[in-house]
Amino acid sequence: MRIGLLTDGGYPYATGESRLWCDRLVRGLPQHEFDLFALSRSAEQEQRGWVRLPDRVGRVRTAPLWTCDDDALHARRPRGLPRNFATGLGRSYGRRDRRRFTAHVTQLVGAVCAGGDTGPESGDLVDTVAAARFTEGLYGLAELARDRGGLHTALRSEATVRIVESSCRAPGTGRTVHSATVPDYLAFAAALECALRPLSLDWYEEDGLGAVDLCHAASGGAAALPGLLAKRFFGVPLLVTEHGVPLRAHYLAAPEGAPGAPVRALLATFHGLLASEVYRQAALITPGNTHVRRWQERFGAVRGKLRTVYPGMEARRFGDVGEGDDGGGPGTLVWIGRIEPAKDLIALLHAFAEVRRAEPGTRLRIFGAPVPGAEGDTYLDRCKALAAQLFPDEATDAHTVGDNPVTFEEIGGPEVPDLAEAYAAGGVVVLSSVVEGFPISLVEAMFCARATVSTDVGAVVEIVGGTGLVVPPRNPRALADACVALLRDPERRARLGAAARARALELFTVEQNLAAFREIYLDLVGQAPARWAAPAGPAEPPRPFATPPEAHVLGCLPAPTEPAVSGAGRQPSWALGAESVCAGARGAGNGDA
Repeated sequence: MRIGLLTDGGYPYATGESRLWCDRLVRGLPQHEFDLFALSRSAEQEQRGWVRLPDRVGRVRTAPLWTCDDDALHARRPRGLPRNFATGLGRSYGRRDRRRFTAHVTQLVGAVCAGGDTGPESGDLVDTVAAARFTEGLYGLAELARDRGGLHTALRSEATVRIVESSCRAPGTGRTVHSATVPDYLAFAAALECALRPLSLDWYEEDGLGAVDLCHAASGGAAALPGLLAKRFFGVPLLVTEHGVPLRAHYLAAPEGAPGAPVRALLATFHGLLASEVYRQAALITPGNTHVRRWQERFGAVRGKLRTVYPGMEARRFGDVGEGDDGGGPGTLVWIGRIEPAKDLIALLHAFAEVRRAEPGTRLRIFGAPVPGAEGDTYLDRCKALAAQLFPDEATDAHTVGDNPVTFEEIGGPEVPDLAEAYAAGGVVVLSSVVEGFPISLVEAMFCARATVSTDVGAVVEIVGGTGLVVPPRNPRALADACVALLRDPERRARLGAAARARALELFTVEQNLAAFREIYLDLVGQAPARWAAPAGPAEPPRPFATPPEAHVLGCLPAPTEPAVSGAGRQPSWALGAESVCAGARGAGNGDA
């Protein structure tokens, strides 16, 4: 079958989230053909290019979401954007189209403003009336873009800003939205245009998303928006996979009441309403863990549509360490990850000071690099300064592995050339984060048969099960006590490490992930209406585009008694039942029988 893989800021680009997972999926299912429909998030991401794509990738269509500059769009029409998007930016609607546009934007923006003060602490995050208005406006704009184009100019026009203003000032809006000013109106209108840019793409054609059997969105939000339109215009089923919680990031983007709070509140509500519609229209939703699943349920995902599929990881690269008898440095704690505030290395260093008092010979080896940007470098310098302050007589050089109890190292050097060797350097692996989704480093430590001490955030408890120690976040004392307990008990470390490796091999391998999606693809396409292809010759009956399992019975599939189809050219799946196929096969082989 042909799969339309929808990505946002990831595959096939060399950088971005979910890139590795998508590549393993495409390469691991050779029986399917993939068409990629990718949204890029920055000019730097496009300049770094694509990863090497396997032969089973058919077409690649791309479009940027990172630029709102009219001059840039005039100078270069990105692949995926229709001609009238770049050459007709100044195109104005006629009177009838202006009325259509105004009505649809009023519905969409009105729904967003009505729920602009809701948040994750609310009991009912999605109002049904607002959701109905939102979807009607969303699909109305999509149809207008398909028929007339020109959404870019219209959404950034003075008319849109006036609609935003009147909607924010309408009775019933919350205090935060009602306090919006003219700069907030302008900022939200610009952000709305960028968020709705997928509506103006030229992907919604018979030879585009109309030609795929299944749309698989690698994340919610913008990546799933083309899948919504493919279902509406062509009846293509939609599968949504989410490994993180982007909605949570929208809610926690900045403290409440800070400058720009009305715009953040409006955007958070917009993404919440969009997520609710995506979950409602999706044939199946595959969260990467239970933490993500709970958020999806809060935004309206029906439990019957939810199926947890853990992201698969490569276990073979850690096999030598996991299957070896060496328990690593028995007096060494290892931390691996990106050095950023969410990882809370400050609490880890304070906890390690307590560990050193109980076990003076213990070391802490920190493997990682700061996140790009000034904030990442500042946080790394702060951590090094704290280490020097906590261990003034010992931490003279935080870059080398000598007699210093705390070292900051990068993987790939002469001491630790490989990631597996970093895990092998210690007897206990520590995770000290205050915010996590699906902690990959924790699974890698389990593949290496290492005992772990982790903070109770995100999907940590679900991943660890009973194979590691879990403590509250932001609690250095509890973190230190757990580390000391494992350092003093080598038998327990070995027992937990072996159980952790067995659990990881059972649940978190690439093979488990591929087997799950292989089954999901067959189930979804088997339940979807079949699309009829044109006959190969004048005497040959039409055959289904998506061949059902019953086609393996000897004999030709019978031609449909009524060639008329409903909707966008898809025949109901019950017309291809096993009984009719078997009857056709018996008639072909037994004459009058």
